[in-house]
Amino acid sequence: MKILLTGGGSGGHFYPLIAVAESIRSIAQREKLMDVQLFFMSTDPYNERDLFDLGIRFLKVKTGKIRSYFSMRNVFDKFSIVWGVFRAIPKVYSIYPDVVFSKGGYASFPAVFAARLLRIPVVIHESDTIPGKANAWAAKFAERIAVSFPDASKYFPKEKVAYTGNPIRRTLMHPTPDGGHEHFNLNPHIPIILVLGGSQGAQHINETILDTLPKLLPHYQVIHQTGKEHIDEINRMKTVIIEDTNLLSRYHAVPYLTSMSLRMAAGVADIIITRAGSTLFEVAQWGIPSIVVPLPGEVSHHQRENAFAYARTGAARVVEDANLSPYILYAEIERILKNKDVRERMRASAKSFARPDAADVIAAELVRISLSHE
Repeated sequence: MKILLTGGGSGGHFYPLIAVAESIRSIAQREKLMDVQLFFMSTDPYNERDLFDLGIRFLKVKTGKIRSYFSMRNVFDKFSIVWGVFRAIPKVYSIYPDVVFSKGGYASFPAVFAARLLRIPVVIHESDTIPGKANAWAAKFAERIAVSFPDASKYFPKEKVAYTGNPIRRTLMHPTPDGGHEHFNLNPHIPIILVLGGSQGAQHINETILDTLPKLLPHYQVIHQTGKEHIDEINRMKTVIIEDTNLLSRYHAVPYLTSMSLRMAAGVADIIITRAGSTLFEVAQWGIPSIVVPLPGEVSHHQRENAFAYARTGAARVVEDANLSPYILYAEIERILKNKDVRERMRASAKSFARPDAADVIAAELVRISLSHE
């Protein structure tokens, strides 16, 4: 059995593929399936350790990206896309997988195009409320389509689509309250705010958090994932902004949270501030109230729709990036953390939205298609 995974460009594409791969390995072990081979085709391996741990062979293919805004790079990238397809076809043919599973994104196009040409079954997964270009095209011939948001179903053929939720890695499924206070040197009697910035569009959130610290720290503690490129500047700025040195110990800026650190942070957090990418599904799984700040439309056309779709469940409040200010952010935090009934309703709504079996459901379908294709 051979399964080719594809997608890329961000962790939002890569890590759900890893979650599905984990479930495929689990099914293979449980059902005693022999010689299950997994492959990952993309522009880069993203996390080589995860690929190695799951025995996934990486197949590199270069391709271009068509942007939704005007850019001269779109002209040159069209040639890169064609070249990527020509390189992908022989690579896909050489392994001839039983099924291709695509998370979408520009990096998935060469593999999916090759699968279409070679008549290999394709299954796609859409993380956003509105499909991206690659998935909208692949949906025309995909055998099955999984979606993270129920709202996305209307864009696909009814007979093909299934609302599965977003696959989450097993290491992040369950937060751990044990050791979190000690790990981050936190006071267990003071509420904790977890800020999950750190990648695309983190700078505005980082700046707003820093500006809000004088109002926050007398009442709350903050764990702030800043992103590796921002941590030095934030460490310089915090000593200027926080005039009361006794409060400095309540603010914990970290460049990046490992899986274990993130589980411990989630285990003690009372509220999470995040963008509207794939982290939303982890926050829902953890059942933690959140304030969602979607990327502005010129950066991501789908995050705003994702944020409001999640907020409609009652699990989160949305603050649009253009409206993000220390005053508004502090007011929203207070509105949630000062009202126990609001927090409990948000927790229940988040848990109701979560689909903890997403990876298992998708993996089972991929195995079924693979066995029927052999």
